[in-house]
Amino acid sequence: MEGFLYQASIYLAAAVIAVPIAARLGLGSVLGYLAAGILIGPVFGLVGSETADLQHFAEFGVVMMLFLIGLELEPRALWDMRNKLLGLGGLQVLLSTLAIMGVAIAYHQPWGVALAIGLTLALSSTAIVLQTLSEKGLMQTAGGRSVFSVLLTQDIAVIPILAFLPLLVVTLPVQINADGSIGVGHDSHGDGHHGVAMSLVDGLPAWGVTLVTIGAIAAVILAGVFLTRPVFRFIHAARLREMYTALALLIVVSISFLMMLVGLSPALGAFLAGVVLASSEFRHELESDLEPFKGLLLGLFFITVGAGINFTLLFEDWPALISMAVLVILVKGLVLYALARAFHIHGRDRWLFTLGLAQAGEFGFVLVAFSVAQGVIPTTIAETLLLVIALTMLITPLLFILHDRIARRMGDVGEEVEADEIDHEGPVIIAGIGRFGQIVNRLVQGSGFNTVVLDHDMETIALMRRFGFKGFLGDPSRPDILHAAGLDEASVLVVALDDPETATRLVAYARKVRPDLHIIARAYDRVHVYRLYQAGADDIVREMFDGSLRAGRYVLENLGLSDYEAAEAERVFYNHDRDAVRQLAELWDPDRPASTNDAYVARAKGLEKELEIALSARQDKPKRA
Repeated sequence: MEGFLYQASIYLAAAVIAVPIAARLGLGSVLGYLAAGILIGPVFGLVGSETADLQHFAEFGVVMMLFLIGLELEPRALWDMRNKLLGLGGLQVLLSTLAIMGVAIAYHQPWGVALAIGLTLALSSTAIVLQTLSEKGLMQTAGGRSVFSVLLTQDIAVIPILAFLPLLVVTLPVQINADGSIGVGHDSHGDGHHGVAMSLVDGLPAWGVTLVTIGAIAAVILAGVFLTRPVFRFIHAARLREMYTALALLIVVSISFLMMLVGLSPALGAFLAGVVLASSEFRHELESDLEPFKGLLLGLFFITVGAGINFTLLFEDWPALISMAVLVILVKGLVLYALARAFHIHGRDRWLFTLGLAQAGEFGFVLVAFSVAQGVIPTTIAETLLLVIALTMLITPLLFILHDRIARRMGDVGEEVEADEIDHEGPVIIAGIGRFGQIVNRLVQGSGFNTVVLDHDMETIALMRRFGFKGFLGDPSRPDILHAAGLDEASVLVVALDDPETATRLVAYARKVRPDLHIIARAYDRVHVYRLYQAGADDIVREMFDGSLRAGRYVLENLGLSDYEAAEAERVFYNHDRDAVRQLAELWDPDRPASTNDAYVARAKGLEKELEIALSARQDKPKRA
């Protein structure tokens, strides 16, 4: 027990120190976890043989991650992704396998061993890539969605790969074991089980394995559809918050155990369960309960990867091993870049797709161990493979840093698409047709006025047209598109873009070329209001302000004020705040924090006192409860 607590303390302390430092340096949490593992393992030797056991435990974080991803995907959404899953993902696995196999054959490996190496290294790191995409906010980009499709295909492909690898045993050269016997591989664990857990399908014929597999998958689906709701209602009756967490963990653990019993990937089973439960009313409850466990276990997984790197073997022949790792990344990168071009992934998304998937992954550890146990790959080659996989994973955060630099250099050029020819005129130009812009557009058009709607997102414009609204594809921040939309003759410009910096630049340009134009702009927050005010916007609407103000009025009504008194308080607050923002905008300095601007702070305090006086003068305060 003392040993376990000591190991846990070392791992947690390393994470607490290394990860915030890496995040502050802009390197991301994944590189911080990997660095922490290297420090406590190979560098200082604070953790020993327990690393391998902890790694099996930590891999459960990958299972939880895929379960939570499944919760975000309803079956219909998964069906809509079928082209990318079968086309983009399937081709990536196939072509990467063949390319790496060809390199291995060039290094004089038998074709069977080379094929096993190709299958192992063709898979990328779901854990590292998805964690990094989430941290950087890239999951919802076109490149991020393509990356996710390929990762999902790879996770599914693990099952047929595990079934296929034993067929390659006959290609392994005969070895002379230490005792003089002839064999085809080694029991790496020395326990007679070859490091692979026994399962229900051991010894069954092929048709039996198929039936058991189908039965397990059917059990997961049926339990998700028919069993979870009654169980959740039963737990709800207990009114114990911790029982929700216990049930969420039970679902993931039991499904993972069932999948392992039938020889399937626990991660795939968890993903399937998540998809089944995606339409459940308990989905958000499950997400909130499991999210902390997922983050902690994933972090532990990355630490164990870093701690498990065999630096002794690395230092013995580090030029060759690092060259192999770089070669894997280059070969996979070339395949990924070619696929990105073939599937019309453009600009920064193409580089995200190429660099994000170029490494080997955590499933590679599983496939290498399985291949050794089955006698497909010799132990000496397996040790090298494990080190190459770990090195490529260690390099991955650096690839994302490279992507960020490429993206900054490319600016918006990489994401430009051919703009529509604008053949419509109107007194109002609406730049951006998201949740904010569409309400403005419907109100103005419904009142009998023509609008010219611009947006750079093709899916948004296509959805608009499906519902009968006319819009044009094009980047509203480009001057040529603005003038084509009628900027020179328009009466009103509505700036409803999501990106605050782009919105501010657009307002400044429009004010420069049309001093008489009335500009209405959507602001992200109060600081954005000040920037838009200085750029020349006439009317500025904070995206959350009106909704929050209405909610405040409802609060006052339920605290005892009459409807008239609450509405009057709302009106006074609205007028006072608009005047306050104008005054504070004059004092705001973009080059210094507001908290260090004495004039700004003093005026803000004075305005808050004036607001209290103005509200108190409008009605008698009700007695507080």
